[in-house]
Amino acid sequence: MKIWVDADACPVVIKEILFKAAGRTKILLTLIANQYIQTPPSPFINSLQVTSGFDVADDEIVKRCNEGDLVITSDIPLAYEIIEKQGIALSPRGELFTTENIKARLNIRDFMDTMRSSGVNSGGPPPLSQSDRQAFANHLDKILTQFKNKT
Repeated sequence: MKIWVDADACPVVIKEILFKAAGRTKILLTLIANQYIQTPPSPFINSLQVTSGFDVADDEIVKRCNEGDLVITSDIPLAYEIIEKQGIALSPRGELFTTENIKARLNIRDFMDTMRSSGVNSGGPPPLSQSDRQAFANHLDKILTQFKNKT
């Protein structure tokens, strides 16, 4: 297993949780973004800067992700592609995307996109709460524990 992070929009507090997890579990963590991302010195943590452009980082993650890899993203279409590749997709808010819920999430996303393009201001997502952080940490720990138990 490798962990891939859609790092352009990933909150700093989530990155810090991931840095600790990578060091503890010795699982390779790669942050992919179209800007430079500073990472702590570790043989298990690195970053990859891709060129700017629509979905360039997402496309790179899809290209590199293998079955069983974990991808951290709040991008619903990216999560869908990861699930199609038999990967695991987890949002920074702790929502585990699955084959059972991803199509409904895509429909909601598309609906909200249509609403925004017609001029409706839906606001953005609420700030990351303590319960979001806890949900993320709990799901991450569960996923990594299941992986470690398989090996």
